[in-house]
Amino acid sequence: MGRFIDPLTDFGFKRIFGSEPNKDLLIAFLNELFKGRKVIKDLVYNQQENNGPVPHYRKTIFDLICTGADGETFIIEMQRAEQRFFIDRTIFYTSGKLHEQGQKGKGNWDFELKEVYFIALMDFNFENTSRDKYLHRVRLAEEETGQTFYNKLGFIFLELPNFNLEEVEIKTDFERWMYVLRNMAKMEKIPVILHKRIFQKLFHIAEIANLKKEEYMLYEKALLDKWTEYAVRKTAREKIRIAEEQIKAAEEKVKATEEKARTAEKKGVEKGIEKGIEKGAEQKSYEVVENLIVKFGFDDEQAAAAAGIPVAVVKKMRTALKKKK
Repeated sequence: MGRFIDPLTDFGFKRIFGSEPNKDLLIAFLNELFKGRKVIKDLVYNQQENNGPVPHYRKTIFDLICTGADGETFIIEMQRAEQRFFIDRTIFYTSGKLHEQGQKGKGNWDFELKEVYFIALMDFNFENTSRDKYLHRVRLAEEETGQTFYNKLGFIFLELPNFNLEEVEIKTDFERWMYVLRNMAKMEKIPVILHKRIFQKLFHIAEIANLKKEEYMLYEKALLDKWTEYAVRKTAREKIRIAEEQIKAAEEKVKATEEKARTAEKKGVEKGIEKGIEKGAEQKSYEVVENLIVKFGFDDEQAAAAAGIPVAVVKKMRTALKKKK
């Protein structure tokens, strides 16, 4: 273990962002993330979590649900492992939060909704995005003009593996937050660029030496879960690589076999053509010799000379002609 906890574990994520006494950390992070588009003054942590029903998901996905001062909902999720229908799941979660706002059994309702935001910290990459882009802001917009069509539903995706700024390149507080999330587990001291009050507090609560015994044990388990998940993913990738190599080798073998069959077929056709030509030439010679013997009365030597074939062949043809009679 290093000096500070890993924020990309369940324990680290919840200790930094999910504790009521430390909610100023989450508020500061979200305000930097929204860049003035929205100012969050206070948050209330909801009890419900969106962790999946399967134990595997509970080890790779952990989230917080908060309500802002204006009734808006924030779903802040840390996901370590890639999921096939990750985007579908984010839509499903946010749709559920919109649906929950329906005024069931409370008289008339005009369908006015509170804002819902989904913020995902991803320890993996999207399939089809640039490797130098780590921040994605997604909203409902008019396709041709790009003008916002609906401003109460928003998605922010942070691809942590794509954030590769060095300490000397950091300029904004948002970049400082990204640098912390990406590198804190490897730090042995607090960088100069993070000597701000909010980050001083962050490092204080993240220092392993400040953990109680029970907290330390929980953190150890969270680390074990992360390492186990990494080992499982690495093993799966290795098996996929081996399987792909085997499939490629099999395809090349099939291709070579097909090529060999085509070559053999081509040679067979050529050989057949040669035989056909030989047979045709032989038939033609027979017809010529037959005319020379029957119509013109050539002897064997004369017929052989005229047809350009051996005398022995002419003799065989003469014998065959006698049998035909």
